[in-house]
This record gives sequence, structure tokens and C-alpha cells, in this order.
Amino acid sequence: MAEEFLTLMANLDEISQKRLSEWYGALKEAGFVGTQTPGLPYHISLASFPLEREDEVVGLMKKVAAEFQAVPVHISHIGIFAGGKVLFTAPERNARLDALHDACETDKESVWTPHVTVLIDEPETVCSALPLFVRSFYPFVGKIVHLHLCAFWPTREIAAVELNG
Repeated sequence: MAEEFLTLMANLDEISQKRLSEWYGALKEAGFVGTQTPGLPYHISLASFPLEREDEVVGLMKKVAAEFQAVPVHISHIGIFAGGKVLFTAPERNARLDALHDACETDKESVWTPHVTVLIDEPETVCSALPLFVRSFYPFVGKIVHLHLCAFWPTREIAAVELNG
């Protein structure tokens, strides 16, 4: 299978990674594994680009990272996307998160739902996992600390840059 697109992601800090890993670990222990990409840090996808823009997007990523300090995000709710295949937790929208998204030269006409994927599976499985996730979920404030660029399918990690503005 050939790579299809690039995704620019906002990675969360280590404490947030640990909390999200614990939530996923509880799901996994209960038998919910999912088909989400293994090995990627928990993140909020900011933008997608065609493969031929790789060099340009690496430059953009470095520019944006130099302009932004860590961005606090209040992970406050959970949801399931239409179709029922994605269980996620999501931050409250705020001016700094929206500014980071906008700086990534995204399509201003598209709808963006900032979220952190927890489980991708068939709708029946996701719905079965929801009660367990609801019981273990609690809101917290984390931070976006890195930008991370990957190509997908298969997954190829291209670059990661710390927010240091």
C-alpha cells in the first residue's frame, strides 16, 4: 500500500500521554484493542496535506514551532464520531489552540474537531467500550508540546519539533 497523505499533529505532554495510556490500558485489559495506529503518541491532528508538500510542511512545522510556546488544553469531554467507529476525548476550544490550528495553513472552509483518538473499531465494539471509558474518564489540563509530521499508510514518521516560541 502506498502512502496517501501527510498529517501534522500536535503531541501532548508526558503527563497527558500517561493519563491517556492508562485509559487505553484499561480498555485493552477489558479486551478492546482497536485498529488505531500503534506507536504514535497521543495527539490532536491539526492539518492534512498532499504527499508532494512534505518539504514545505516540514518548513511550516518548524516556523510554527518557533512562534508558539506550549499550548494548554483542557481535555474535558468524550465523544464518538458519526459512523460510530472512533471513540475520542477532546479539549475545550480556546484561542491559543485555534491560533495553532490556523497557523498550520489549514483549509479555512473545512470543519475541524480537535480530538484525541482513544479507540478505532467497529461501531458495536466502540459502543461496548464506552461505558468502561465513561467510568474511568476525568477532565484534566494538559499541554501541546510538540508538532509531529507523519505520512500515512503505512505510517512513516517524518519529523517532530518542540514548541519553543
